[in-house]
Amino acid sequence: MPLLKRFSGSKWISMRKAGGDEFGDFYPTRPECQADLPKTRFKPRPGKTLSPRRWQAAFSEDGHLNIAKVLRRIQRGGVHPAIKGFVWEFLLGCYDPNSKFEERNQLREYRRELYSRWKFECHDLVPVVGSGKLITTPIITDDGQPVIGSSTSSGHGRHVSGSISDKKVIQWMLNLHQIGLDVVRTDQALVFYQSEINQAKLWDVLAVYAWVDNDIGYVQGMNDICSPMIILLKNEADAFWCFDHAMRRLRDNFKCTTNSIGVQTQLSRLSQRIWMLGNICLHFEC
Repeated sequence: MPLLKRFSGSKWISMRKAGGDEFGDFYPTRPECQADLPKTRFKPRPGKTLSPRRWQAAFSEDGHLNIAKVLRRIQRGGVHPAIKGFVWEFLLGCYDPNSKFEERNQLREYRRELYSRWKFECHDLVPVVGSGKLITTPIITDDGQPVIGSSTSSGHGRHVSGSISDKKVIQWMLNLHQIGLDVVRTDQALVFYQSEINQAKLWDVLAVYAWVDNDIGYVQGMNDICSPMIILLKNEADAFWCFDHAMRRLRDNFKCTTNSIGVQTQLSRLSQRIWMLGNICLHFEC
C-alpha cells in the first residue's frame, strides 16, 4: 500500500490525478484581475521540485519522514501544489517528522475533535459561526448591548439575544465584523474566494482562533497568513491547526500594547538601530 495513502487516506487519489497538471491550474485567478497580479519570481524546475512521488518516497515504512531530504528538494525546486498542504503541516511543526503514521493519525483526530468543540462554543454564542455565512457589521456595542440590524453575507438580523457582561465574550464579538471585513477583501483575485462557502471557512477559522487565543484575539493581517492554509487544506480543522502553528512563530508581531502593535514596535526598534548606526558612522568620519 502506498505510504501516502496510508497517511492521508483518499486524498492520495486526488494527488495522483493532479500530479501531472500545470502549476497554474491549482490557483486559478479571475480573468479581469490577471493583468494586475504581481509576477512571481519562482519558476518550476522540472525534475527538481518536491513531487508527490518524491514526497511519498521520503517516508519510511512506519511513517518516519526524512525531513533533511525533503528540505533539500524544496530548496532546489519548491513544492508541487498537489502536496503543499501536507508538506506545510510538517514545516510548520504540526507533526514531528520522527513520528509514525499511527501517531499522527491519532493526533489529527484529537485536534479535529478539539477544534469542533471550540467551534461549537462559538456557534452557541453566535449562530452565524459554522453556518456558511459571515458577519460584516458590528453585532454588539462596547458595553455588551446587542446591535439590531447587523449584517451578514446573507442579509440583516439580530445575532445576539441579550446583553453580554463577560468581557472575554464582548471582546471576541467585537472582533467578528472586523474579521468579516478583512475576509471579503482577502485574495479577491483568486477564483477560490468567489465562493461564499470558502470565505466563510476562512472567517470561521479566524473567529475560532480569536476565541481561543485571548492574548492576541484578532489583528488585521492574520487573514493573509491564514488564507493559504484554507486553500491548501480541505479539512477546516487541519487548516486551523496549521494557522495555529504559524501564529506560534509570528504571534509577537501581532501583540498589542497601549501604544503600538508588535510590527510597529519592531519598526521602531529598527529605526533606533539605524539612527545609532548613523551616529557611529558620523563619529568615525569626524
